[in-house]
Amino acid sequence: MRTETLIGRDAHGVAHIRAGHRIDAFWAQGYVHGRDRGLQLLLMRILGKGRSCELLEDSDALFALDRFFRRMNWRGHTDAQLKLLTAEERLILEAYCDGINAALKKSPWELKLLGYSPEPWHPEDSLMMTRMVGYLTLAQSQGEIERLLIEMVQAGVPQTHLEALFPGLLGGLDRDLLQRVRLQERIVPPELLWQLPAPRMMASNNWVVAGTKTVSGKPILANDPHLEVNRLPNVWYEVVMEMGGRFAVGGSMPGFPGVLIGRNSDLAWGATYAFVDALDSWVEKCREGRFYREGEGWKPFRQRKEVIGRKKRGTEEIIFYENDHGVLEGDPHQEGYYVSSRWAPGDGGAHTISSVLSLLEASTVEMGMELVRKIETAWSFVFADTRGNIGFQMSGRVPRRREGVSGLVPLPGWIPDNDWQGYQPPEDLPHAFNPREGYLVTANHDLNAYGNIHPINMAMGSYRADRIAFLLQQSDQWTVNDMFRVQYDVYSLQAERFMKHLRPLLPDTPNGRLLKTWDFHYDADSRGAFLFEQFYKELFRQVFGRGGMGESVVDHLARETGVFVDFFANFDRILLSEQSVWFAGESRRSIYRRAWEAIATLTPRRWGEVQSFTLSHMLFGGKLPRCLGFDRGPLQGIGNRATIHQGQLYRSAGRVTTFMPSYRFVTDLEDTCLYSNLAGGPSDRRFSRWYCSELELWKNGIYKKLQPRPEDQLKPFP
Repeated sequence: MRTETLIGRDAHGVAHIRAGHRIDAFWAQGYVHGRDRGLQLLLMRILGKGRSCELLEDSDALFALDRFFRRMNWRGHTDAQLKLLTAEERLILEAYCDGINAALKKSPWELKLLGYSPEPWHPEDSLMMTRMVGYLTLAQSQGEIERLLIEMVQAGVPQTHLEALFPGLLGGLDRDLLQRVRLQERIVPPELLWQLPAPRMMASNNWVVAGTKTVSGKPILANDPHLEVNRLPNVWYEVVMEMGGRFAVGGSMPGFPGVLIGRNSDLAWGATYAFVDALDSWVEKCREGRFYREGEGWKPFRQRKEVIGRKKRGTEEIIFYENDHGVLEGDPHQEGYYVSSRWAPGDGGAHTISSVLSLLEASTVEMGMELVRKIETAWSFVFADTRGNIGFQMSGRVPRRREGVSGLVPLPGWIPDNDWQGYQPPEDLPHAFNPREGYLVTANHDLNAYGNIHPINMAMGSYRADRIAFLLQQSDQWTVNDMFRVQYDVYSLQAERFMKHLRPLLPDTPNGRLLKTWDFHYDADSRGAFLFEQFYKELFRQVFGRGGMGESVVDHLARETGVFVDFFANFDRILLSEQSVWFAGESRRSIYRRAWEAIATLTPRRWGEVQSFTLSHMLFGGKLPRCLGFDRGPLQGIGNRATIHQGQLYRSAGRVTTFMPSYRFVTDLEDTCLYSNLAGGPSDRRFSRWYCSELELWKNGIYKKLQPRPEDQLKPFP
């Protein structure tokens, strides 16, 4: 440990760091990340480098995962990015890595059992982490909906139906060409016609209220990122850092220096994912290992050889074929049409590191907005400062496409006009400063109206954002405690809008009366929530199953993927319409009645019973006896896809996936503290008292208080 640097824990086990110099503070942050989350750090790096079969378990499933990460190649092209950092930023990053390595001299015992002795952590590893976090659970969903479009075309879904589902987004669609594409991976398994690799998606809420609407007279900011919570440890790691007379407190992510969401002495910030389409696909005409370009003829692909080690089977060599459109999916030596894909931020990361480190020193909303708009990956930030200002700024590297195309449709790769024409200016991204309403809300919905460009082509529904805005309009006397209640709100505007059409059709039966009097809340004891969800699922089968996709396909998409979860706004628009080509000439009234009759005799269950889940250890989950305490639960989830307290459960790749508020915080700029709870605890060490120490607080809506503390209020670390 460096001299004159204090590392301790508060009563909740949260790490506190006090250092006279920034570099020492970041060394200490690396150290606490390595001590408390060493297993998480190393497993993420093993995954990111595509070494799971070599170091963890040699299975076909992990080989497919390794192949995916090798294909994405996030560990590549790092030297040029690291050279973009300033000398101080490079020193900070190196100090952070030194701190991790000091902690990892004591390697996690779980990895020793596997015979793995970790290599040192390097700056390149942290850069790789920024790319992984920006894509997995986020941009990946954009690629999946583009793939789904190809499969719908190949399955014969009529053009009129596609236009109703994706209005204004099908510019450049060539159905004949897409019919000829050879897909290597599909959204739905072959026996259902389609297939898909496991989706990992997310959603979040953040909002900020001006001092004109608070009791304190200063802004209040709230944030609750929705990530997969049925895993231990939690993705987030809380930290309190003091350096040079300033402090920062909030959620960090092991492997990456700084505070990603939280506050400092003068400025608070929160982030949600912005559904910016920065991932595009092109159709390549291939033969003899080459691709065709108009005016240039047949050109060779760049070849990247990857060697994947396997514990039981030696090594396997894979060749990836690349051009300026990204990585090809398929073998170009077999003549045909294949898809290549490129993610705009995939070779970046330096600006993300610079911006996050600089946020700790920023003192105004304007400074924060200027910093984050340079971040390569797509986020919606809200800000508040002690001067009373509030703001919103979207980040993300957005491709500049030719006129008339949205980015959803794969275009012919041989036509030069279909190439990206550089990137959009960051200053044109959606943003706002001190709006007259006195508040700003982002919840993964369409925020294009705030920008000079429209980077979002498909967003999540606005139900959560609309509900938050409605509540914020009800008072000008907001407090931190009020914001706690908003974060746990489970009222569904989605259900309210559907029930407007269903309620008149409900019969005078026990189930009919139960649903007719339901209050649209998805709390644990609600049986009306269960009945409505069964009706909603059946409505999908009646409309999209009978209307063109097939009921087995709809069942699979609902049961095993997140397609209906992330992009339900597109499907809801049709389901709520009075008429649609998807209705096949029927009225909405008759379809709703038939959907109700299909589920009318079901025995209502408690929503919490339906939403039961277990928190599983990231390495040993489900593999060891429950009595050993690696897994925790079962818990009962509340909320659904459209409530502020989001509660999504679905299966993905054969296992249950949950997306709920993984971390919640609220801060009033009148004070220096931040109130939070976390689904888990500070440590990934099963036998640490901090392994799952906050789960009861998180479950019961109790918040702890985080702020810089005197040394005599801290415990030794660890």
